[in-house]
Amino acid sequence: MFTGIVTDIGEVVAVKGGRFAIACGYKHKSLKEGDSLACDGCCLTLTDVNKAKKGAVVSVEASNETLARTTLFTWKEGRRINLERPLALGEELGGHIVTGHVDAPAMILERIQDGDSVRFVLEAPPGLARFIASKGSVALDGVSLTVNEVNGASFGVNIIPYTLAHTAWQDRKPGDLVNLEVDLLARYVARLRE
Repeated sequence: MFTGIVTDIGEVVAVKGGRFAIACGYKHKSLKEGDSLACDGCCLTLTDVNKAKKGAVVSVEASNETLARTTLFTWKEGRRINLERPLALGEELGGHIVTGHVDAPAMILERIQDGDSVRFVLEAPPGLARFIASKGSVALDGVSLTVNEVNGASFGVNIIPYTLAHTAWQDRKPGDLVNLEVDLLARYVARLRE
């Protein structure tokens, strides 16, 4: 379980099929094999942890299901990704409940400067738009964001300067795919109404 509050920006340093090595700033001794780590919003299991000059290099593996439902199939060496360690019992829930179970990629349609913030307009994949509501929550590349408006399958979010500076969203541009996890509560409410 995660909150959508990014705690580090990692960098993909090696890719081999569904295996990825990621350099991060987390202390080597604070991580161990078997731990979960949200990588651009995907809950992945650490399969290896190695000490690095600054922090650690961790390895993760993704199944074919994960590769098919996320942006991981696009990851290349040098890509910067949002990282979040799991929520521990008793910690503050700063964002919203995020499972790390990505629904599908969403495409960025626009990136617009909006005062000090940056406004992103995205397109939800078919079937997921019904779970996205104005003033509701979504996790995009692992970042908990409030939806500003919804127009059919497209929806908008604003990212404040702090979040932009402390996440990999500073790299995101129109045409990029990002991992979308719809709000867990919206999913269950829709299921109960069926």
